Amino acid sequence: MPHINSLCAKEPHEPRTTQPHVLPLYATSSFAFENIDEGIAIFSNQKEGHGYSRYGNPTVDAVAAKIAALEASGTGLEAAGLLFSSGQAAVATMLMGILKSGDKILTQGNLYGGTTELFVKIFQPMGIETILTDLHDLEHVEDLIADDPAIKLLYFETPANPTLACVDIAALAGIAKRHGRYSAVDNTFATPYLQQPLRYGVDFIVHSTTKFLNGHGNSIAGALVTTHTAQMRMGGGIWQAMKLAGTNCSPWEAWLVHNGMKTLALRMDRHSENALAIAKFLQNDKNVVQVNYCGLPSHPDHEIAKRQMSAYGGMLSFELAGGLEAGIRFMNRIKFCTLAPTLGDVDTLILHPASMSHVAIPRQIREANGITDGLIRLSVGIEHVDDIVEDLTQAMK
Repeated sequence: MPHINSLCAKEPHEPRTTQPHVLPLYATSSFAFENIDEGIAIFSNQKEGHGYSRYGNPTVDAVAAKIAALEASGTGLEAAGLLFSSGQAAVATMLMGILKSGDKILTQGNLYGGTTELFVKIFQPMGIETILTDLHDLEHVEDLIADDPAIKLLYFETPANPTLACVDIAALAGIAKRHGRYSAVDNTFATPYLQQPLRYGVDFIVHSTTKFLNGHGNSIAGALVTTHTAQMRMGGGIWQAMKLAGTNCSPWEAWLVHNGMKTLALRMDRHSENALAIAKFLQNDKNVVQVNYCGLPSHPDHEIAKRQMSAYGGMLSFELAGGLEAGIRFMNRIKFCTLAPTLGDVDTLILHPASMSHVAIPRQIREANGITDGLIRLSVGIEHVDDIVEDLTQAMK
C-alpha cells in the first residue's frame, strides 16, 4: 500500500461498471498510456487515440461528431467535425489549414463584421487577400474565379448577418467545384435543423455554436464540418492547424453545447414560428421602413431561402425611419427584450449593428450592403410572442 501522501496525489480507481447515460465531462489535460508503444503510435499518428486534450478529448470529439452527423443526416455523405474555442477560431483554423500566402478569398460584403475584420486585419497582412463581391451575380462570381487562379476559397453566409440576405448554396458550391476551389458557408443562423449545405455540395460548414446550437448563452465555442474527412483527422491539415495554434475547444464548453443541442429541434421550430409572427407585425408598423426576414414573400431572396431551408429561423432585422437617432432611442426604450451583442439564445436579444457588431466596418461598405444607421437586429426567442410584440410596440412609440 503506498504512503498516505502518495495516495493523496494519485488518481483513484474508476469504479464505473456500466455505461453512463449522459456524455461524461473529461476534464483532464492528458491521458495515460498502457505502455510506451501506445504513446509512440498515437504521437506519430499511426494510431488514433487520446494523449493530450489540445490534440483531442473524448467529450469534445463526441460533440464534434454529433454536429457532423446533424449536418450529414439524410444526405448519404460522410462528414467529420472539429470543435474550437469560438466560431472565429473555427474560421481562422480552416483558413490556416487550407490557404497559404498568395491565396485569395472571394466573399460578400455583408458578412458578420467580426469575420470581415478577421479576413482583412489578420489574414490580409499575412498575404491572403479578400475580394468582396455580390454573390447574387453568379455569372460575375464565375468570371472572377475563372480569371484568377489565386482565389482558392469562396466563403459566404446564408442567411447573412444582419441583413438576412440569402445566396444560392448549390450554385455557388457548383462554381467552386467546377474550378477546383473550396467553398465554405457559415450556417450559424439556420443550423443543420433548417439547412444542410453539404446536401448542395459545399466543402466546409462553419458554426458559432455559441448561438443556436447551444441556445442558452452559457458557452463560447465553434465548429467546422466537412466531407474532406482526412483534413480533420490526426495528421490532417486542419487538425494540425488546430493542434499547433491551440484553437481547440475545452471539454466544458463542448459539454454545454451538447446539453443545448438536445432541444435544438424544439427550439428552432418555436424561434421560426415567433420570428415570422414578429416580421409580419413589423411590416405593418408606420415607424418601420423595411423588414428583413427571408420567410416573408416580400424578401428579395425569399425564393432562394424556400429552396434550401425547411423553415426560416429566428433572426430578422428591420430599418427604422429616422436613422441613427431613431435606432438609439428605440434601443434605450426596450424593457422586455435584452440588449446583448449575441444571438440564438432562448430569450429575445436585440442589437444595433451600426454601433455594435459592425462598428469597425467602414461606413461605405456597411451602407452599400444594407447595414444602415437605423437597422435593428432581432434574435427572436421562444417566449410568448405577445410579450415580444408588446415591448417592440412601446419602444417605437
